[in-house]
Amino acid sequence: MNGVASKAMRDAGMTADYRVNFGIELPRIQIIAEDVKNNLAADMDASQMMSLAQQLWNERVRECRILATMLCPADTMLEDVADIWADEIQSVELAQIAAMNLFSKLKCASVLAFRWIADEREMKQIIGYYTAFHLIRGGELAERSRQEIVDQAKAVNNDNVQLAAIANKILNLLEA
Repeated sequence: MNGVASKAMRDAGMTADYRVNFGIELPRIQIIAEDVKNNLAADMDASQMMSLAQQLWNERVRECRILATMLCPADTMLEDVADIWADEIQSVELAQIAAMNLFSKLKCASVLAFRWIADEREMKQIIGYYTAFHLIRGGELAERSRQEIVDQAKAVNNDNVQLAAIANKILNLLEA
């Protein structure tokens, strides 16, 4: 546990959706994920890894949820389960991490990204844009889809700071 980081996150209101937040830094969680993959992956099939990821997710502990996004095999996650996980995300930090580690790697990633961007809930839109960002970065979107994302990003209201930030990130990526 990193008490200083945990307290800082709590004071900033970043932990409201977690039952527990240990304040463990992302690089340390990545090391844990690699250790788990190296030590358990040989003994577990994809459905068992999915089950482990789901159990971690259900704990509502910040570090467990982040770890779940790193361990969940993208080829076994169903679209409905991804929707449920996205519904449960309440922090931009987890939205960014889940989009990068998992959602952008799903077979249905572009479908989900567009659906989430069109959702009326701000956090779902944020998750959708972050998923789209990683799809664009990875060259996974067709030109027509990329243009649709650009149009959507240009339409984001700048009064919404979080959405405007990711929309601008997408626009800057495509201009580079």
